[in-house]
Amino acid sequence: MNTHAEEASSPLGSLVIIGGALRMDNAAVWQRIVQQAGGKGAKIAVIPAAAGNPERAGAATVAALNQNGAQAFVVPLSVKYPHFKPQDIVNDAAWLDKLKQASGVYFTGGDQARIVQALLTPDGSKTAMLEAIWALYQRGGVIAGSSAGAAIMSTTMFYDAQPVLPTLKQGVTDGKEIANGLGFIGPDVFIDQHLIIRGRFARMLPVMLKKHYKLGLGVDENTAMVVSNQAEVEVIGYKGAILFDLTEASTDSSQKNFNISNARISYLDRGDRFNLRSKTLTPSADKLQGKLDPAHAYNTDRHFYADILANSVVTDLMFHLIGSKQERSIGLAFGLDEQPELGFEFSFSKLAESQGYFSASSGAEAYTVLKLRLDIRPVKMQLPLYK
Repeated sequence: MNTHAEEASSPLGSLVIIGGALRMDNAAVWQRIVQQAGGKGAKIAVIPAAAGNPERAGAATVAALNQNGAQAFVVPLSVKYPHFKPQDIVNDAAWLDKLKQASGVYFTGGDQARIVQALLTPDGSKTAMLEAIWALYQRGGVIAGSSAGAAIMSTTMFYDAQPVLPTLKQGVTDGKEIANGLGFIGPDVFIDQHLIIRGRFARMLPVMLKKHYKLGLGVDENTAMVVSNQAEVEVIGYKGAILFDLTEASTDSSQKNFNISNARISYLDRGDRFNLRSKTLTPSADKLQGKLDPAHAYNTDRHFYADILANSVVTDLMFHLIGSKQERSIGLAFGLDEQPELGFEFSFSKLAESQGYFSASSGAEAYTVLKLRLDIRPVKMQLPLYK
């Protein structure tokens, strides 16, 4: 991915990318942010630029960080603050000096467009405050963000996004559905959030194809991905993340509707690690002895998924498929939009390289699934569906 020259100049810091809806009692994530910033007493700047109510969001985030050992403070950067203009804050020497003394920055959730608009000039160059944030990251600090704060981590982000199904049907346009992010994770990985619980995994694919990303990571709510300066991703918190690898994927350009063949989809559970450079997976310690052997699969049930975009259905399918004798599972996506007859078939299949890991040590079943094949093709349904 990166040349040696790029690696030599890469930031020394880390990222904590949170899928949104981070609970205040999720100590694993809050404490990890403080740890990445240097531990107890770490000075962390909270930027609530995305929030609809920045004062409330900023105060709540500072309280959560301080309860976990930080010395956090709010930078009043937002178009919603009545007494502070963003263009003044981003050039204010006092705030820039505070960032020079800090070892972490936290972006709250909300509307990611507000973050980018506040920290970039109209011509797209970095403001003095964004330069200071990058300097913090370069010298070893942590950049954390939840929801909108996660979206800005890649070089491309969703800007004015449509729901998942219209995104598949209509595609994405620069400056409309997508726009430039701040790119902390670098140019090679696309990031999305609120992923599994909202069925958003599929909306990543049109963006990745259009912008030529080979890797995509989408993290679920109340869950975080910690990305080290060695490109090691560790999943912590409540649930997990979806990983797409499009290295071997292709599309049929003669087909006017969205389609993709031979993509790879994986599910990384909490505690799992994945290296973005070597593409190697290290399952969590409780799963190391629980590698699933397809030759000894006991589950013979055949499942069909009528709404693959519903809450957590994609992971339910992946967990069932990797531990069953079934070689292929099908899911459909239809909706009552402008083209109700047009939908998509999602075909998941096991390959020789597919792997699964399982643990029930915590009292609940937990799975890791690596490298299922995913093919998506447009399909049409006969209308009316019923009389």
